[in-house]
Amino acid sequence: SGAVISAHQIGNFCAVLFSGFLPYVIGRKKSTVLLVTGIPLGFLLVILTGIPGLLLFAFVLTGIGRGTMSNISNVTVSETSGNRTAALNILHASFAVGALSAPFLVILFTQVLHLDWRFPAIFIIVFEIGVLLLLAKSSLSNVPVLTKKEEKAADKKFLTSPIFWLNTSILFMYLCCESGIVGWLVTYFKESGGLSESLSQSTASLLWIMILAGRLLCAIISEKMNKAVLIVSMAIAQIVFFLLMILSSNMILIFIGLLGTGFAMSGFYPTVLSTMPKEFTSSTIATGTCIATATIGAIIMPIVIGAIAEVTGIAGGISAIGVALGICVLLTIIKLIISYRVKKD
Repeated sequence: SGAVISAHQIGNFCAVLFSGFLPYVIGRKKSTVLLVTGIPLGFLLVILTGIPGLLLFAFVLTGIGRGTMSNISNVTVSETSGNRTAALNILHASFAVGALSAPFLVILFTQVLHLDWRFPAIFIIVFEIGVLLLLAKSSLSNVPVLTKKEEKAADKKFLTSPIFWLNTSILFMYLCCESGIVGWLVTYFKESGGLSESLSQSTASLLWIMILAGRLLCAIISEKMNKAVLIVSMAIAQIVFFLLMILSSNMILIFIGLLGTGFAMSGFYPTVLSTMPKEFTSSTIATGTCIATATIGAIIMPIVIGAIAEVTGIAGGISAIGVALGICVLLTIIKLIISYRVKKD
């Protein structure tokens, strides 16, 4: 079970690299449709086979499709929106709607309608085929740009840009924290005894509800305040509410910490991404490299937490997230200082 989740994340990591470079060979539309096909193919394999090796391959395919969709969505929204911060927050709010809807979709088919678990998978396949048809009819470019030397040269600028790597490092630490919290929160509350089993199960849904609400709010307020200040404020709020959540024994304080953590996390990723120079966010290579590098954090952190928990217990494992949040705060402060220096210049 753990291996198939890792396989999905590995596919997601590979995808943001493939979807960054492949458009330069066959064009954005063909590369996007080709790679997103991994989602319905992966679910089809899950339905048809229980062979472990094929299941791992199936989840790699779903990760490739998911990563490609994330990358191309971020790039196109950055290119076409007049208000990138608001638009990216709305885009990522739609991701949160999907994350909220998926468990209820499974419950609807299996618990309410009493159908086989394969039916929600079939529903996703049909839905994704519709997505592929829309992508095929979209206005995405189908022209390879590998031969355009000026565009290739522009795409290499990010490799030596301190601003690019600072923002990528912030996203890396953030995804460390997000994957650690989302992946281990229910287990932490169950094993620590802070909440009952039923309440522990509800924490993940509550977290995503607050993330959805916060992203919509960030879309509204992002243009009314300094984005670098907003990012620092969210980073500080994340560590404050997280510590309140894990250090409290009072149920009310635990839930205040939980809701505050989700709300503070909500608009962080899209807001940081929107503050990248447009020359990077409009490049599939630069965006792909950024997201791929940050995704490594999402892959590594759950493993680190598990390894620490094996030795010190779940409380020690979950505390590693606090360290990552602290590093994230320091990086956002550096980003704020740089933004003020740039304005003075």
